Amino acid sequence: MSRSKRLVFASNNKNKLNEVSAILGPGFPVSGLGSLGFEGDIPEPFDTLKDNALAKARFVYRNYKCDCFADDTGLEVEALGGLPGVRSARYAGTDQDSLANVRKLLGELEDREDRRAWFRTIIALILDGREYIFEGMVSGKITANQRGSSGFGYDPVFVPEGYSETFAEMDPEVKNQISHRRAALKKLAEFLKTQ
Repeated sequence: MSRSKRLVFASNNKNKLNEVSAILGPGFPVSGLGSLGFEGDIPEPFDTLKDNALAKARFVYRNYKCDCFADDTGLEVEALGGLPGVRSARYAGTDQDSLANVRKLLGELEDREDRRAWFRTIIALILDGREYIFEGMVSGKITANQRGSSGFGYDPVFVPEGYSETFAEMDPEVKNQISHRRAALKKLAEFLKTQ
């Protein structure tokens, strides 16, 4: 992909945009939806991460005719049958925030011994009108209490496999080396290098 070609990330979430930019690095300049003058939220009405990611990328491509990518990420908990999954951002309700989502999750796991969980990210890329899908995953477990002040979303209660700290306790650079989003973005970056 030509380094001068703009790639739009279909999000207005500054935390996500910063994380994506840090992971992809300066070789792949990325701008958010704000660069297109779009400040709203793109609907995510589907029951799978893949379909939601595709819907967001298609919205940007259809309306702005630019190369773009979108992600959808879900925390899937074994003891809850994969919930909150595709509803991770709205787990406690559409008018609630991340703190409410985390509280609901911890409440539902209060008496559960099995706390295995994994984050999964699906990235949908539309480049020159063609669609591509990339997936990343990291396994771990849910803590009993929130720990740490870094990160966002469920980071304060997720400990990745092989570590003792939650994502929110880690240095962001460490998290970005092992995260689900990193795994998917690494595949995206490798693909873009071939274009």
